[in-house]
Amino acid sequence: MATPSRKPAALEDLIAHGDPDRLEIIGGEIVERALPSPGHSLAGAKLAVAFDPYNRRPGGKGGPGGWWLFTEIHVEYGGGELYCHDAAGWRRDRVVERPTEWPVRIRPDWVGEIMSPRHEKHDLVTKPRTLHAFEVPHYWLLDPEERVLLVHRWSAAGYVVVQRAAAGETVRAEPFDEIELRVGVLFGDDEED
Repeated sequence: MATPSRKPAALEDLIAHGDPDRLEIIGGEIVERALPSPGHSLAGAKLAVAFDPYNRRPGGKGGPGGWWLFTEIHVEYGGGELYCHDAAGWRRDRVVERPTEWPVRIRPDWVGEIMSPRHEKHDLVTKPRTLHAFEVPHYWLLDPEERVLLVHRWSAAGYVVVQRAAAGETVRAEPFDEIELRVGVLFGDDEED
């Protein structure tokens, strides 16, 4: 006798748990996000500061602008996948109005994830597969333990790593290549070091 298959989790199931901010739907299952380590939390805060020059209208004071950038943002993808990305962004020339619905149902132009212990499979395999299927142009992966940044670009065959950088390096990383980024700052190095 075959075991009955379970119905994949839906948005309503996630909301019924009472604390949807800490939950995602991955592969039809409700998954609790890893509690952020101090390194993970610091990387998220530093990432938000580093990209502030982009989080405004293009040509405005203070930076190149042109993006809507968010941290800890829930994005729903087809097939029932619902991810709470550490960071995600939408180009303002494509998405004119700031996304306001929860969850956001517009494909991002960039996603940044910070690796969490025991969630590596989701950050390295599951999420990139979904993002690729929905043609998210750029996927960044930050590893606070190894102090490494991997920059992925969408291609028809799969994501291609176009840049690898470690603490101690200064890079211009697409799609935010108008300004230099000191990789170590994302992991807590002081600006003057």
